[in-house]
Amino acid sequence: MIDNDKAEIIEIMNLYAFALDAHQWDLFDRVFTQDVVAVFGPAGAGWKGLDVFKASFAEFHDRLDSHQHTMMGHLVDVDGDTAHAFSYGNWLLVREAAEGGPTWTGTGWYDDEVVRTEQGWRIKHRVCRLQGWTGNPNVPEQHNEHNPDMNVKVLHTFAEAGDIGFLTAIQGK
Repeated sequence: MIDNDKAEIIEIMNLYAFALDAHQWDLFDRVFTQDVVAVFGPAGAGWKGLDVFKASFAEFHDRLDSHQHTMMGHLVDVDGDTAHAFSYGNWLLVREAAEGGPTWTGTGWYDDEVVRTEQGWRIKHRVCRLQGWTGNPNVPEQHNEHNPDMNVKVLHTFAEAGDIGFLTAIQGK
């Protein structure tokens, strides 16, 4: 059963990237809980509630000409109806009108608290941090609550501070 749970959780983590790139914001309903708390360091912002999160991400990504999000290195720890998941991500953002060049590439990590719901596994709390970037920092433009933060967040410093939910979960076992 746990292997099936892990596969379902990895599926929703990957569905997130597909939903973003396909601009299929309703697919976020299959990824996140209605009361999701999402803290995105690269965006310099956080959101409470799925409707607010979806609307903000749609607005930001609609301003780009293209983007591709890749999820990888999935780790999942299931404990009953709660799980902690960790993954790495790469983001390619393209905005042709950006002064200084049209592309920006970021890499980082996601630390998720996932819960089993009647509809299946959903991410209840997501933290995303930027590990590094290259390209034109003007591509991800500031808009409304999006205030792009180009400061990198080194994973081991968060681990040493006890601020990685997945690591805390597996160390407690």
